[in-house]
Amino acid sequence: MLVTDGILDREFQPEYNITITATDAGSPSLSSVKVLTIMVNDINDNPPTFKQSKYDANILENQPVGTFVMKVNAEDIDDGSNSKILYQISRDTNSEVSSFLTINSETGELFTSRLFDYEQLVHFQIKVTARDGGDPPLSTTCTVNVLDINDHAPVFPNKDTPVRLEISESAVVGVQFPLQSAEDQDVGQNALQNYVLSPNDNFILKQHANPDGSKYVEMVLQKPLDREQHPHLSLKLIAVDGGTPQRSGTVNIDITVLDVNDNAPVFNQSMYKASVMENTMKGTSIVTVNATDADSGSNGLISYSLSKMKGSAANIFSIDEITGTISVAGQIDYEKDRKYEVRVEAKDQGGLTGTSKVILDVFDINDNAPVINIMSFSSPVSEDARPGTTIAVLNIKDADSEKNGQIKCSIDGKLPFKIDSSLTNYYNLISDQYFDRESVPEYNITITATDLGSPPLSSSTKLHLKISDVNDNPPLFDKNSYSAYITENNSPGVSIFAVSARDSDWNQNARISYLLEEIQVNGSPVSTYVSLNSETGVLNAVRSFDYEQIKQLQLIVKAQDGGSPPLSSNVSVKIMIQDQNDNPPQVLYPVQTGGSLLAEMVPRSADVGYLVTKVVAVDVDSGQNAWLSYKLQKATDRALFEHPNPDGSKHCEIVLQKPLDREQRPSLSLKLIAVDGGAPQRSGTVNIDITVLDANDNVPVFNQSVYKASVMENTMKGTSIVTVNATDADSGSNGLITYSLSQMKGSAADIFNIDEITGTISVAGQIDYEKDRKYELRVEAKDQGGLIGTSKLHLKISDVNDNPPLFDKNSYSSYITENNSPGVSIFAVSARDSDWNQNARISYLLEEIQVNGSPVSTYVSLNSKTGVLNAVRSFDYEQIKQVQLVVKAQDGGSPPLSSNVTVKLIIRDQNDNPPQVLYPVQTGGSLVAEMVPRSADVGYLVTKVVAVDVDSGQNAWLSYKLQKATDRALFEVGLQNGEIRTIRQVTDKDAVKQRLTVIVEDNGQPSRSATFTDFTHDKEYNDRLTFYLVLALAVVSFLFITCLVVIISVKIYRWRQSRILYHSNLPVIPYYPPRYSGTLGTGTLQHVYNYEVCRTTDSRKSDCNCIDREQLNTELSLSAPWTASQLFQQ
Repeated sequence: MLVTDGILDREFQPEYNITITATDAGSPSLSSVKVLTIMVNDINDNPPTFKQSKYDANILENQPVGTFVMKVNAEDIDDGSNSKILYQISRDTNSEVSSFLTINSETGELFTSRLFDYEQLVHFQIKVTARDGGDPPLSTTCTVNVLDINDHAPVFPNKDTPVRLEISESAVVGVQFPLQSAEDQDVGQNALQNYVLSPNDNFILKQHANPDGSKYVEMVLQKPLDREQHPHLSLKLIAVDGGTPQRSGTVNIDITVLDVNDNAPVFNQSMYKASVMENTMKGTSIVTVNATDADSGSNGLISYSLSKMKGSAANIFSIDEITGTISVAGQIDYEKDRKYEVRVEAKDQGGLTGTSKVILDVFDINDNAPVINIMSFSSPVSEDARPGTTIAVLNIKDADSEKNGQIKCSIDGKLPFKIDSSLTNYYNLISDQYFDRESVPEYNITITATDLGSPPLSSSTKLHLKISDVNDNPPLFDKNSYSAYITENNSPGVSIFAVSARDSDWNQNARISYLLEEIQVNGSPVSTYVSLNSETGVLNAVRSFDYEQIKQLQLIVKAQDGGSPPLSSNVSVKIMIQDQNDNPPQVLYPVQTGGSLLAEMVPRSADVGYLVTKVVAVDVDSGQNAWLSYKLQKATDRALFEHPNPDGSKHCEIVLQKPLDREQRPSLSLKLIAVDGGAPQRSGTVNIDITVLDANDNVPVFNQSVYKASVMENTMKGTSIVTVNATDADSGSNGLITYSLSQMKGSAADIFNIDEITGTISVAGQIDYEKDRKYELRVEAKDQGGLIGTSKLHLKISDVNDNPPLFDKNSYSSYITENNSPGVSIFAVSARDSDWNQNARISYLLEEIQVNGSPVSTYVSLNSKTGVLNAVRSFDYEQIKQVQLVVKAQDGGSPPLSSNVTVKLIIRDQNDNPPQVLYPVQTGGSLVAEMVPRSADVGYLVTKVVAVDVDSGQNAWLSYKLQKATDRALFEVGLQNGEIRTIRQVTDKDAVKQRLTVIVEDNGQPSRSATFTDFTHDKEYNDRLTFYLVLALAVVSFLFITCLVVIISVKIYRWRQSRILYHSNLPVIPYYPPRYSGTLGTGTLQHVYNYEVCRTTDSRKSDCNCIDREQLNTELSLSAPWTASQLFQQ
């Protein structure tokens, strides 16, 4: 037998493993082993034990009923039902105190059952008993202290409105500024204890106490204020109480420091340097000075002026008293002053002045032309002067400086002179070759002096130089020899002819005298025949000549000038005597004697041509004078006789020896001389003009092979561009030219035409630079004979700003994801301009419009060159869905052209907001509890989770999932609607408390989620239910009988009172207390209402109607003396 040897303690050792060995007494002995496991059964010998003997908790007053306060926890080391612990508030706790709290018998959690009021109950103590499930049950007690906490913070009267103070910066140290006091509803140590001022350098706090113990505070200035360093001070006044945890209230103090004029204007530079060109136009800005005044208001307003300036500077410069811009007010001349020093003053409205100095350097421009002074000039100059002879000395000066004052001197034209510079600014005009007065008797010399400025300036002077004569040319006769004729029988002294000589010299050297050289003619001096006028050179006959005696005279004439020494020349003169018909013919045959007539016999049969007779006559004269012609002066019948010319006739033929060219020589002049055989010889001349007739053998030729011209686009029709010119060497109709344009490609034929007569090419259509930037035209010149000459015209089209920029699209749409980084590039607009160069240079502008009350520039910025839109801020889709703006593209033409485009920026949602659970409402860290009856069927709606996501689109699609559950097989959550339903019948085996954690997840990438924890409680149905039902039925029956007796008594009493009041004349003043409602209990649809009704004694006669009996589904409590049934009866 196995017996115990001591007291067993299951809590110490719940089981024993015993090894039993049985051994016999044999030899050798044999044995066997058996292991026994003994389980120790539990008895209820250990009471529950609290982990703490005393619990403390703090709770805010006025917390709603059901607020979690704390949790007590006890342990029982027994097993099974002996260790199952139930909690309850001990009955020895004050009943009034215990009515404030309820305890969960299973968990030990304490909840409020009434509203706490700190002013009525500061703290209280209750006892909690933990009882196990043994038989008999064991229990233990702990003490719970519930204390009020510091739930009121000090509050300033106007905590949302900052205290505003205006303090002059000249305020003295120690001045005090009272501040408003804070109030704290708490009392004692939790009440207001102290004030604290935020750290600063200027103010400290000084606290005072009122007779009632309250505190007030003043702010004291401990360091002078300086508005220029800190124009505004923002301080915080903090009121703190003495509670735990400590609470505080704050009010902002905004201090505006008022300005005092204690700062003089200060220039940003002690000295300014600038430069200005001379002759700068009046009003031109040179430099802008800038001074600042640390003061504000009128003390900081600055006016600029120029202090007293020396010389002419006061009339040359002025300053804008507002902007400080120094500009030109007079004439700046570099040659007068090369530098100016100006003193600038800046004065504020308080009279304080700051100064600075401005140094202005004047830059020279080429505004002075060289000045030419003639120091000496020699005129006339002898023509035998040697090369290098100084003609004139010039002094040339230029008032400008450097290159603008450097001079280059030159002579206009090709003249035999040159300029030599000997000294600075002195120039010599010297001869470069020998003079010849006879070739050039005088010179007009233009001397030009040009400086090296840009642009260069020049001046010139003219010298009139005369060349004096030297007798270096003898007289020259017009001919190498002279021949003259004189008719015989002349009168003595008659003028025969004149010789003529010229002398290239001048004045006396050119005065000519004519002399007759003495020679012998037929043994007599020549002077006996002729005389010579020494001044005119006229030869006169001294005697009457007879041709039959002398035929000619040969003499020499000398021409001598008046120079020293004189120069002369000779010429041979031949004077021929011409015969005069001074002798009549004499008839030699037939001889006629006396006055008788000669008779000739002529036969009748004489034929034509028959010779009747021959008359022979002679003349002692010669030549033509001796040629005899016969004329029939008188005749009976003139047709019967003729006198043929015995000399006959002669002719001259002109024969062409080579081809003629009209273009080289259109006409020829020939002089034909006919010479007779007389002596002296006489001749006759005839002029023959030969005109060469034209043939079409020359093509029209343009004066340029290629013409170049330019024309602006959009030039008006009919505007002349260029005139071409062609010539034809032919004449007449062969030289008439017509112009035309040929072989024009594309639209050129419609754009240009040419005047066929003048050759002027003009505009005939629309010129568009954007279609064609140049044209090459072929011009033809055609004469009347059909020959054609050609030339080219290169026509360049100049652009005109006639095309506005055009965007690629009529409107733009772009997307940007919210939460972008400021400055990120969104996208770019693009515009094109068909014009060229500056006209096609596009700038992008953002039209100022309002977006949600703010300028669009606070949302986006636009790069004016690239058209790239950048975000200025980070967008939030939940605040703004899209931004609509207008972008303007403007070209650089004059005037500029522009076009607008609408840009819509659509903000894309980003999954940046997690779902928010709206229902059930979960306050603080508490869990939401729901009640589920054990009789709930499959699909019973426990509750519905309602959540929203402020995102949009896919990011706002919510799905509900059951994340954690005490029993996943009991509940399910609708994926889309969030409904929590049972998926099977609730059984007694299911835990009374089911903890469900629901996760609400959106559909964004990455997804965001929120969780919600719910407690479900089964309504208890335990073994004691019958006992409690019977007990409740008995109590209700007792109460019903008692109420019935009371109601009957009250009705009798009221009936008696109403009789007294109804027949009396006392006024009745009804009182209607306010109705209030509170929320009690837990559940999905919590509707528990409290009604309080008070009625007067004569209310039975009123028209008051109450709710129907069927509508009363809530708990109803009525103040005495009525019950619910009496209320319905009323």
